[in-house]
Amino acid sequence: MITIIGVRFRTAGKIYYFDPAGRKIKTGDHVIVETARGIEYGYVVLGSREVDESKVVPPLKPVIRMATPEDEAVEAKNKEKEKAAFKICQEKIKKHNLEMKLIDAEYTFDNNKVLFYFTADGRIDFRELVKDLASVFKTRIELRQVGVRDETKIMGGIGICGRTLCCHSYLSEFIPVSIKMAKEQNLSLNPSKISGVCGRLMCCLKNEEETYEVLNSRLPGVGDYVLTSDGLKGEVHSVNVLRQLVKVVVVVNKDDKEIREYPADQLKFKPRKKKGKGGKGQAQNQVQGDVSEEELKELEELEKREGKPKPREKKRREKNNG
Repeated sequence: MITIIGVRFRTAGKIYYFDPAGRKIKTGDHVIVETARGIEYGYVVLGSREVDESKVVPPLKPVIRMATPEDEAVEAKNKEKEKAAFKICQEKIKKHNLEMKLIDAEYTFDNNKVLFYFTADGRIDFRELVKDLASVFKTRIELRQVGVRDETKIMGGIGICGRTLCCHSYLSEFIPVSIKMAKEQNLSLNPSKISGVCGRLMCCLKNEEETYEVLNSRLPGVGDYVLTSDGLKGEVHSVNVLRQLVKVVVVVNKDDKEIREYPADQLKFKPRKKKGKGGKGQAQNQVQGDVSEEELKELEELEKREGKPKPREKKRREKNNG
């Protein structure tokens, strides 16, 4: 085990570990540390604690000192200088006729470097711009191109939920998000409904993904055939994932059909197949509703006898036919 503190340098930025060097440092303190960019002023988000050495990327640099009132004043002054640097850089971009959008300007704590973040559709030749900026600021200049998600993270904003964007408020790193997550949660696949301010899939799709995976694993799919607790056989009409309720089209009095709603645990059905690590479909370990071999065969026979294509198959056939 090794003692560390966690430090951030930007709002919702990545957390970096440092050695407290014997100091008792708590969350909320400000510290001066050495990074790859030079001397930096950071905000402590994880107070002194012990973690496994395997979680620490060596070398673990020590904290230089706790931030003093003078350091606080330098940091505040740098923030003011960043606003002026932003305006100057914008003017220089217009002067050089470059198709790039400036997002942010940042001074390192020791003023050894000024960083400018921008977005652009392709590669930009900004060599002349760098020379021009260096002559104005008399220090090292770094222009860093970022993507649309990083732009939104830096700029911030309000999501469709009415809250501050997750990436700007607490997400330190972007998590992979896929359209499969929206399908799993039965969300509309309309891009305007599931896309965030950045135009990419919303990060919050990941928040409830695991819950929906577990709940969906306990339900039959729409179009599947089931055996009900009252001895009827039927086809699944729709499912309510959160309430774990299933609407089933059952046959009563030989020819009459009606839709009845059942709790999922009162149905017997073939377990869904899910993809395993090898990529091949694997049946779930637990058979839903404790279906016996005979009942499983009965369900399969019912599917064959009905000969009805499932919704996906039906759409595919209609597409192929015309």
